[in-house]
Amino acid sequence: MAGELLVDEPADGVVRLTISNPSKRNALDHAILDSLSREVRAHEDAGCIVITGADGMFSAGYDIGDIPDDVFADEAEKLVAHPFTSALDALDATDVPTVAALPGHTIGGGLELALCCDLRVAADGIKLGMPPAKLGLVYSHTGLRRFIQSIGAPRTRELFLLGRNVDAATALQWGLVNRVASASEVERISLDLARELASNAPLSVRGNKKVLRELLAADVQLDVDVERELIALREACFHSEDMREGVRAFAEKRQARWQGR
Repeated sequence: MAGELLVDEPADGVVRLTISNPSKRNALDHAILDSLSREVRAHEDAGCIVITGADGMFSAGYDIGDIPDDVFADEAEKLVAHPFTSALDALDATDVPTVAALPGHTIGGGLELALCCDLRVAADGIKLGMPPAKLGLVYSHTGLRRFIQSIGAPRTRELFLLGRNVDAATALQWGLVNRVASASEVERISLDLARELASNAPLSVRGNKKVLRELLAADVQLDVDVERELIALREACFHSEDMREGVRAFAEKRQARWQGR
């Protein structure tokens, strides 16, 4: 069964998008990602957009665990390269201020999705992490750049090369989140921030978002050939035996048996 994106307006000028895929810990599937992209673009007149997760979880990341072996490479790459990228692009491009409310664990693609938002409020006690090293996945250079710009290269290396989760207090120290609150307060605090953002001068908020976006985009310009090489490296990992083994081992909660190919 596909997940869904729930849409409501909890406050004046505030649109809330709630990821709901309870049987898969709010994993990001095609339906959710397509809806995210569509709803973000459809609410360009909102004062603020809040993104959160249902059932005490934000998101466990890409929904690739149940893809059959015989179509794994093509289907996993399609999910990550198209609807996921489209959802991130929509968040990157919007001039509407955005808040991610993280009521529960925020992992993999779910963490990058949260990092696309302007502000993040995390529940105390949750885990945040990037497991590519445990899955055999080469992450996108655009995604890695986003983390480097947010938390710096040393902490990005720790997050991606070790593949360990960090707790909310560490995430706050690193700059992965802006606020940490008790689980019962995450919704209230995130909506308070959303109301404040929505009440500020729209020309200023939207203008400053655009300036920040352009400054960050100009920060690093890769050589065309280098970028092509990085994209090819990532595409190759989807066809590797190691990634299929990594995804299986991760789902089965066992140590992966890497072959280096």
